[in-house]
Amino acid sequence: MTTPLACVRELATPLEERDRDHDTLLEQVGDRPFVLLGEASHGTAEFYRMRAAITRRLIEEKGFEAVLVEADWPDALRLDGFVRGGSDDTLSEAFDDFQRFPGWMWRNHEVRDFIAWLAEHNASRPLAQQVGFFGLDLYSLHRSAEAVIDYLERVDPDQAELARQGYACLDHRGDPFHYGRRAAFGLSPSCEQAAIRLLVALRQKADAYLRADGHRAEDAQFFAEQNARVVVNAEAYYRAMFGSRVDTWNLRDDHMTETLSELHDYLRRQGGLGRVVVWAHNSHLGDARATEMGWRQAQHNVGQLARRRFGAERVLLVGFTTHTGHVTAASDWDGPAEHRWVRPALGGSVERLFHHSGLDRFYLPLMSARADPLRASLLERAIGVIYRPETERASHYFRACLAEQFDAVYHLDETTAVEPLDPGPSWRREAIPDTYPFGV
Repeated sequence: MTTPLACVRELATPLEERDRDHDTLLEQVGDRPFVLLGEASHGTAEFYRMRAAITRRLIEEKGFEAVLVEADWPDALRLDGFVRGGSDDTLSEAFDDFQRFPGWMWRNHEVRDFIAWLAEHNASRPLAQQVGFFGLDLYSLHRSAEAVIDYLERVDPDQAELARQGYACLDHRGDPFHYGRRAAFGLSPSCEQAAIRLLVALRQKADAYLRADGHRAEDAQFFAEQNARVVVNAEAYYRAMFGSRVDTWNLRDDHMTETLSELHDYLRRQGGLGRVVVWAHNSHLGDARATEMGWRQAQHNVGQLARRRFGAERVLLVGFTTHTGHVTAASDWDGPAEHRWVRPALGGSVERLFHHSGLDRFYLPLMSARADPLRASLLERAIGVIYRPETERASHYFRACLAEQFDAVYHLDETTAVEPLDPGPSWRREAIPDTYPFGV
């Protein structure tokens, strides 16, 4: 029987840091309208750089029409305005709405380079053929509510006043956790019903609003509807954080999947094919049914829901892994960006297996029966915006069956930290101890 190590060596294609590195992936994409590109951390430069390179090819060769990223809808929408010529922002100014922790996730040099390329790509094309840039996430409770009101002010001032009254219970002091805590414990009224009513009204009056609005009316209406959806789902999310039964992870990934579906449908209504590439963490995009998330915690994610909603044959799930190197991460929530050393992967992990292959950097397709040895349960590492090497096993590893979790994986044995646009004094390269790995 073929061992997992022999399987990797047999199936992997070494990377040469050229565009042709992604030829096999493009072949696997075929006519699929959904390509979900993961990352093993939120702070690895190569993951951003490679996703950008793959996305450029998907746009140019496969006609992909939108990039959907793990960011808040209003923040990403400002970048969309820049890349599609709908704003007066400079390239630097277009990133100014990314103020929420962790700023480096999108305010970094790799994303800036991709946004500059996307704006140039769009510049010579009519609006209907331009590629958009949008956000998946739901943290923008207050900013999305404000955006809905701003839109209604332009198309229906009376409804804008009703929206002000309906959203008033959100408590616009800018702290959604404050609202969620008070609403969950009955200390202030819930905005749930008001938020739902406002979304329903926005959709019911869409035809009238399209007639009342001017330039790019369909886009503006869709953007407003999405902001209203964010309010509905974010309100439920922040309230559930202080409850005892609802899994907020599931609420968040439900919203992300709904956003993907709505964007796909909107692109098709506009005469497109609805082809969307997604950038998010491996933990969101690898099928949760093949991981401890699903086995023990009853959690689902975007990869699982996308396969179920759209059909597995129409979705390609691609993971990214690394063995060691450096990463941009914080030590604690809301902490400053730090330039951390990533400890070599633990024994019994996917990453250690890949390291032992001796192939360094490679692409590994997982869809054929030849990848069956990689259906075994192994440890897998996930670094989000916080990295705590002192509790590495408990904080950053979970068990997964790789060949069921993803359709393909890129592995880079050693990686570097993404550089924030405004790194700050704490972003100093963490040195590897001279005594590692002996500890003496």
